[in-house]
Amino acid sequence: MGKFNATTDQIYQEISGQLGGGVFSMPAFFNNTVYYGAVGDALKAFPVTAARLAAAPSSQSTHHFGYPGTTPSVSANGTTNGIVWAIENSGAVLYAFDANDLTKELYDSNQAANNRDHFSGNKFITPIVVNGKVYVGTATSVAVFGLLP
Repeated sequence: MGKFNATTDQIYQEISGQLGGGVFSMPAFFNNTVYYGAVGDALKAFPVTAARLAAAPSSQSTHHFGYPGTTPSVSANGTTNGIVWAIENSGAVLYAFDANDLTKELYDSNQAANNRDHFSGNKFITPIVVNGKVYVGTATSVAVFGLLP
């Protein structure tokens, strides 16, 4: 994105040592914050100021995501009530975190009694949020999460 130049380094910004493993996922963006979920690492929030990421995360989840990391999605009511959704692919668990503070886990699909919210795993799953429901593609179906009637 800046055209290759063999004689000079044109990197706009480089941040070293903040992501614990490889990144095989896409980050999410909400309220001037970028959310990354690298392999073997926590989900991390990096604020954006003056078109640059913070050098260190402002918050991170207590849960670490195995291979291949996690691709987060965000749901919100405009710029308020942000929820960052992330899936642990090994074990197939859907997590919801407070977008303002990733240390606050709001939900995970292991919490419901009798395995009600379990689903089968699949690599590289991205939770999709539409009309108040979270959709998760599995190897053979789609799991839908939302408020119970």
